[in-house]
Amino acid sequence: MELNVVSEEAPVSSAGGCASSSCGSTDDQLSHLPDAIREKVHNHPCYSEEAHHYFARMHVAVAPACNIQCHYCNRKYDCSNESRPGVVSELLTPEEAVMKTKAVAANIPQMTVLGIAGPGDPLANPERTFATFRMLSEQTPDIKLCVSTNGLALPDCVEELSKHNIDHVTITINTVDPDIGAQIYPWIYWNNRRIYGVKGAKILIEQQQKGLEMLTERGILVKVNSVMIPGVNDQHLKEVSRIVKAKGAFLHNVMPLIAEAEHGTFYGVMGQRGPEPDELQALQDECAGDMNMMRHCRQCRADAVGLLGEDRGEEFTLDKIAEMNVDYGKAMKVRAEVHAGIAEELAEKQAKKARLVTPDEPLRKGHQRPVLMAVATSGQGVINQHFGHATEFLVYEASHTGVRFIGHRKVDQYCIGGDTCGEKESALSGSIRALAGCEVVLCAKIGFEPWEQLETAGIKPNGEHAMEPIDDAILEVYQEMIESGALDAAPLHLSHASA
Repeated sequence: MELNVVSEEAPVSSAGGCASSSCGSTDDQLSHLPDAIREKVHNHPCYSEEAHHYFARMHVAVAPACNIQCHYCNRKYDCSNESRPGVVSELLTPEEAVMKTKAVAANIPQMTVLGIAGPGDPLANPERTFATFRMLSEQTPDIKLCVSTNGLALPDCVEELSKHNIDHVTITINTVDPDIGAQIYPWIYWNNRRIYGVKGAKILIEQQQKGLEMLTERGILVKVNSVMIPGVNDQHLKEVSRIVKAKGAFLHNVMPLIAEAEHGTFYGVMGQRGPEPDELQALQDECAGDMNMMRHCRQCRADAVGLLGEDRGEEFTLDKIAEMNVDYGKAMKVRAEVHAGIAEELAEKQAKKARLVTPDEPLRKGHQRPVLMAVATSGQGVINQHFGHATEFLVYEASHTGVRFIGHRKVDQYCIGGDTCGEKESALSGSIRALAGCEVVLCAKIGFEPWEQLETAGIKPNGEHAMEPIDDAILEVYQEMIESGALDAAPLHLSHASA
């Protein structure tokens, strides 16, 4: 039997920008699309689950104002302590944004995408947003340009968007029902006045749908973000997925509500819970029947820099950039070489996947239940991170049909050094809770204490596949579980639960 590797794959800034412009699907998943579209997304870390291991992105915070209010949003400026949409350390002018983009692209040649995603809504700040895009189109032609919006002002901006090097737009659409919309958006700012409740939500939904249709008519790729809010729009999002697909969106990113009380959002203060990982996965799977699903979104800050899941923004503050001497013409040549090398590596990886055949013998016992495995990685598609250094784990499902990417689980770093025993114990307990449902955790190294506690929780630590490709290692571990009979019994964590 052949085991095919089928890896599947941002919310709008709470204010309206991309809550993660970190956004994707693999080339396999997009194989049904025309070559021209696949060429646009093959190195876009926010659209391709494969690319996000290799290519970096950045957001520039040039758009402070917003034209709607969301119950899950609280924009914060000059903040370096939170990693979520709507938060930035520095607001930039268009000129500063271009200077920063050049500096980042020169120092991180893997960077392929520049997005404007807030901290407000880019299209509620059209002068600043389009001035930035105009300069970038002229001065950094090798960088893809993206914008994320709540969609209220989108129809009026489509023509201007189509004039620039912008072929990716993300719209946050949380509902197509005004009654549900009124529970998410207390007001919109429309034609110089605030409009509240159902009436305002109805206008927003109409503008979003109109803008979506206008973009797809012009061949601009559209990804739709939706924030899953349990008890509000969770069941309704299946209808959203069906409708946006019918209107031409090619990717749907259903992401969890972020509603910690300390963030100061309405939902956070009122105690609205976010979805559990299994709830999010179940909804994504239900929507997947109607739409390609993105699963690797990190819900990034509006000034994020680097690979998805990391933030190197502190390396590129305005004062540090002022001291850099950037020759962008020279940098473009280096970037082209780096991108070509990555493309060659990815092509080899895809070819290996196509040849991957696993012996029949271990699978003759019949249908094997799927297994969730967590992976500690810092990028490049390999297992290359110590368990104690991880701030997130990627979760994959292994089954008799292959390997499927499920999503990511954020955690507090366990190994932080110093005399911090209490903090370490708390972080370890949090990591174990975050890995609920996983039966294996793959990492480069792991200490004795977390090893023992993971095993007690029914999660098998595995440090035997350091620096190996993630998919290959997962398949090997899954085959070992089949051969050892480990899949004949229910998972240990389920046994504990039933006991």
